[in-house]
Amino acid sequence: MIYRTLGRTGLKVSQLGFGAMRLPMTGTGDSARVNRELAVPMIHRAFAAGVNYIDTAVGYCNQDSQRAVGDALKGWRDSVILSTKNPYYGPDEKEWWRLLEQSLERLQTDHLDIYNHHGINWKSWVENVEPRVAGWMRKAKAQGLIRHICTSFHDSPEALKKLVETGYPDVITLQYNLLDRSLEEGIALAHERGLGVVVMGPVGGGRLGDASAVLEGLVPGIARVPELAMRFVLANPHVAVALSGMSTMAQVEENLRVTADPAPLSAADQAAIQEHLLRLKKLADLYCTGCNYCMPCPGEVAIPKIFERYNRGRVYGLWDSARGDYARLGTVPWDGGKKADACSECGVCEKKCPQNIPIRQQLREAHRALTGE
Repeated sequence: MIYRTLGRTGLKVSQLGFGAMRLPMTGTGDSARVNRELAVPMIHRAFAAGVNYIDTAVGYCNQDSQRAVGDALKGWRDSVILSTKNPYYGPDEKEWWRLLEQSLERLQTDHLDIYNHHGINWKSWVENVEPRVAGWMRKAKAQGLIRHICTSFHDSPEALKKLVETGYPDVITLQYNLLDRSLEEGIALAHERGLGVVVMGPVGGGRLGDASAVLEGLVPGIARVPELAMRFVLANPHVAVALSGMSTMAQVEENLRVTADPAPLSAADQAAIQEHLLRLKKLADLYCTGCNYCMPCPGEVAIPKIFERYNRGRVYGLWDSARGDYARLGTVPWDGGKKADACSECGVCEKKCPQNIPIRQQLREAHRALTGE
C-alpha cells in the first residue's frame, strides 16, 4: 500500500480509503441492515493489506454503517484513521452533541480522528457553521473527543476556494473524478494551504463502473474503466486519499491491486487522458452544459438531469449507468422530476435556452435512447 500525508494533520494515510456507504446489505426497506458476514471480512481484508482510512456517516446503510464499522474495528482501532460526520446544522447544541455521542457509541471508540460537518456548502458555512456550530466542534476537540475538524463538501468551485481560504478545516472531502473535474483548481489551492484532500466518488458514484467503448483502451494496459478512474484520481498529487465505496470482496481486491502501484499513470498517459477528455467535453458542450436556464419546467420535466444522463451515454459511452439512473429518476426524494415522456411540448424551455437547443426534439431522442422505447 502507498501512503500519503494528509495535509497539516501530519497523518500518514493509505491512498485507498474504505468508504462505508455501500456495504453489502441484508433485508429490505427500513429493516435492511449491513450483512456483517460479508462486510466485516471485506473491511478486515482491506486493513490487512494496509488500508488505514475508513469513512462512514450517521445515515449510511440505513443508519447501520457506523455500527458495522465499529464491529469491524475491534482489534484494529489503534492502527486505523476513523472518519465520520455530523449532519446537524440547526440551533440546538444538545442535538449536535447527541449525534457526536451516538457516533462514538456506535463506532465503539472514545475518539474520532476525522470529524466532518456533513455536506457543507457556503450558505451553511456563513449562516450556521461560522457563527455557531464551529464553536461546538472546537469544544469537542478541546475535550479530546475528536482529533481533527474537517468537512465533506458539496458546492461550487468558487465556494470551495472561499472555504479553503477561511483556514477552518484540516481536511476536506469532496467529489472529483474523470467526469467531474470542476473542483480541480480548488483541490490544488487546498493542498497549497495545507488542507488534506480526500476524494469521494472516484468512480463517479458508480457511473464509471460500466464498460465504455469510448474510455476503454485509452491507456495501454488498463482495460477496465473503474481502474482508469481510480488511477486518474490518484495521479493528482494534491489528493491524499481516494475513498471507494466497496460492496463486494472482488471490488476490494481490485482496488488493492490498483492502488498498490506507486505510479498510477505516466506523464504521457495523463496527457493522453487530458486531451481525450477535452475533446469529449467540447462534444458534450455542443449538446447541454447543464446551465439550468431552461428550468423550472411547467410540467416538472427534469430537463438538465435527463440530458446529463443522455450525454453520459452518447458522449462517454456509459449507457448502462445512464439508463439505470434514468429509470430511477423521480422515484427517490434526492433525484426528483419527471422523465422526458411527460413533456407537453409547450416550448417554454426553448425560449430560455442560451444554446438554442431544440429541447423538445432532444427530449424525445433522449427518452428513446435511455429506455429503448
